[in-house]
Parts: sequence; C-alpha cells; structure tokens
Amino acid sequence: MEPPMELFEAQAGLTAKSRSTVLDAAIDFTGGTLGGITSVYVGQPLDTVKVKMQTFPALYRNGLDCFLKTYKQDGIARGLYAGTVPSLAANISENAVLFCFYGVCQKLVARLMGGKEILSLNPLENAISGAMAAFFSSFTLCPTELVKCRLQAMREMATKGQLEGGLERLKIGPFGLTKEILQAEGIRGVYKGLTATFLREMPGYFFFFGAYEVSRIFLTPEGKTKDEIGALKTIICGGIGGVGLWVAIFPADVVKSRIQVQSVSGVPPTFRTVFMRILRQEGFKALYNGLGPTVIRTFPATGALFLAYETTKKYLGKLHEYMTNSTSV
Repeated sequence: MEPPMELFEAQAGLTAKSRSTVLDAAIDFTGGTLGGITSVYVGQPLDTVKVKMQTFPALYRNGLDCFLKTYKQDGIARGLYAGTVPSLAANISENAVLFCFYGVCQKLVARLMGGKEILSLNPLENAISGAMAAFFSSFTLCPTELVKCRLQAMREMATKGQLEGGLERLKIGPFGLTKEILQAEGIRGVYKGLTATFLREMPGYFFFFGAYEVSRIFLTPEGKTKDEIGALKTIICGGIGGVGLWVAIFPADVVKSRIQVQSVSGVPPTFRTVFMRILRQEGFKALYNGLGPTVIRTFPATGALFLAYETTKKYLGKLHEYMTNSTSV
C-alpha cells in the first residue's frame, strides 16, 4: 500500500499550503486537462443522444431509439461521435480552467474561514469553491458548447427545414461552422447562451463538488484519509458527483441547448422565454428530456474525469517533491 500523499509532503517539509498558488494552479490545470480528455471519449455517444432528445424530443420515443437511429443514419464518427472535436475543446478548456480555479477558490475560501488548511475544508466549503470556479470556466465552455450542440442537432434541423442548405450542411465540420458563426455574427455569436450557461454551471458545480466530497467522506475507511480510497472508489465518487450535477441543473441545460441550436435562425430567445414556452407547450417533463442517457453517460465519464484528475495531481505532487529534494541535496 502506498503511503498517503500527505506523508510524502511532510517528509519533504512541504504541505499543500506551502506550495505556491501558481504551482498548485498549474498542477490542477494539468489534471483538469487530462480528466477532460478522458471524460469525452467515455461519454460522447450518450451526450449526442442527450442533445438530440433535448432539442427534438418529438422525433424519438426514448434514449435507446435515438441511439439506434443515430447509429443507423450517420454511423459512429458522424453520428454518435458528432461534435467530438468541439467536445474535446469544450471539456479540455472547461475542466482545465475549472480545476485550476477550483484550487485557487479553495485557497480563498480557506483564507476566509480563518486560514484553514485546504485539506480540512468541509463539503459545503468545497461546493462553494466549485460554484465560484464555474463562473470562470463558463467563458471557455459557452462557445465550444454552442458549436457542439449545433453539430449534434444538425440533421434534425435540416429535416425540419430549419437549416439553410438542408442535408448538405451535414458535411460542415466544427472549424467551418465556427468560422461561419464568427463571420456572420462576430464574437457575440459564439457567446449565445452565456446567461443560460452561468445558470447551469454555477449551481451545477456546487452540487458536483459537494456530492463528490460527501461521497469521499462516506467511502473513506477508518484510519485513512480520503486521498487513500483507491481508484474504484474515486470513480464511484466522481460518478455520484456527476449525477448530482445533472439532476440538479438539467432543466437549465435543456433551455441552454435549445437557445444555442435555435439561435442559428436569428436573434436568440431569452432564457425565460424558452423556459416558459417549454412549460406551456410541452409540460414540466420536457425539461428532463434526455436525462436518462445523461445519467448513464455521466457516471463513467465523471468517474474517469476525477480518477484522471486525482492521479495526475498525486503524481505531479510527487514529481515536485522529488525535484525539490534533488535540488536541496
């Protein structure tokens, strides 16, 4: 069994508190980057199903029906993995910025709580740190999410006559679509849905990090730290955090997806307009269209995200300790 990370740091005369904020931010940034890559390849097919069901719910009976039709019509690369490039861009940028600022916000919250150690923050304090970090990550996420959602819903938009150029438009890729949006609408065009993104991300990551930390506490054996729970329990805790996020914020995600997809035809509707239209015309259940495939997707995807993040953070910490010891000899 490996000694806990805290023991390695104590032997070197180092603690998380003594490391510089810049170094910790760089470690968190790297961990978030690798975690984002891992989560995309694990969860992308069911993310495509989620977006299709959110934006065109009348076309599919359920998530399985959507999955099978997408596979039969467009295959794996252009169907189930449609929007993977912007998804990678979205997840890498979002998680790199999110975890970078999560560590910074943890230090800020710890200071506001009377100079506590980061490791001693309780789940509520970690949840608040996550919500604060999500404000910053929203700016990197919104443009790539917009491109991803439009690519994923392009066939349905063309079929319903809502897309100029029809099915021929399916050949456009993420870079071509981004260039088109920038030429037609400028930088503001790629930030359509930013308000909805804030309303989704900030409360969502409150529950995300809160549920993750609570789960770690419950799964930590007596006499050990939460950093010693192992890979399988880390995946389970990450999955629980992901489910907590999506159950809490799914209505806001439905509204965001529709704003970003529908805005292709002109001025984007407001969050309130789309929210009330869904309630009046489709009912409350429509705000949870696609939740099933999302929960199935998010458990392994966010489990993989946290495993990659925690593992990267652990070994980069060891590398820093080794390099510090080598230079001090």
